[in-house]
Amino acid sequence: MTGLPTLFVSHGAPTFAIDPGLAGPELTALGQALPTPKAILVVSPHWTTPAARATTSTRPGTLHDFRGFAPELYEIQYPVNGEPTLAARAIELLTASGWPTTADERRGLDHGAWVPLLYLYPNANVAAFQVSMPSDLDVESAYRFGQALTPLRDEGVLIIGSGSLTHNLGEVSMEHRHGEAYVREFANWVREAVEQGRHSQLLDTLNCAPHALRAHPTTEHLLPLFIALGASGRRGTAQVIEGGIRHGVLAMDTFVFNQA
Repeated sequence: MTGLPTLFVSHGAPTFAIDPGLAGPELTALGQALPTPKAILVVSPHWTTPAARATTSTRPGTLHDFRGFAPELYEIQYPVNGEPTLAARAIELLTASGWPTTADERRGLDHGAWVPLLYLYPNANVAAFQVSMPSDLDVESAYRFGQALTPLRDEGVLIIGSGSLTHNLGEVSMEHRHGEAYVREFANWVREAVEQGRHSQLLDTLNCAPHALRAHPTTEHLLPLFIALGASGRRGTAQVIEGGIRHGVLAMDTFVFNQA
């Protein structure tokens, strides 16, 4: 593989950090196959702000931004370096595209970032930073937000939209070992659109995909898909990495856009 793609990664529940299922080994294999990036930029729904912000710490901490999970989850650290220079470049690009963005020197990486990075780059040997999601994003504006970041991809930054292919937490069952039928139908529809490069259809997912509103009662975990799609910069097909379905309703697929 040559050149950098952009990724949409389903980070699932925080328990993914200690129970990787199908998706964890697949992410590790992907990280080994990718050209080594200069840095990783992650956009996660667990950092949403009125206007965009970017982490500029040289050593971002590991945020345990969740409650009520197994004690060992709170002991995990992802000791990665930050990349203030490339974070400043992201601020420049977004601001120039009409998304006023400011630096945040204190914030660490939320679990939407460090949990998938545990598997993609388990040695924490690639610098990482985050850009927050503006709170007023919708599908179209998320795509444009991603487009503003496209030059970073061409400058050696791996851009990751980290969300969830399906995300109805009201129906999560920790004992459920098989995906709900509606989850499979929605996920299959999106997968086919991704594999066939039907980007216009993807941008209408919430209106066209079966069970879209049940799969995403709120949209924040789906919007990173459109950020990754916009940041890919070129139209074409993409690779789908099967991740299975966790807890009945969390489809864990990863999409690799613009694989060369």
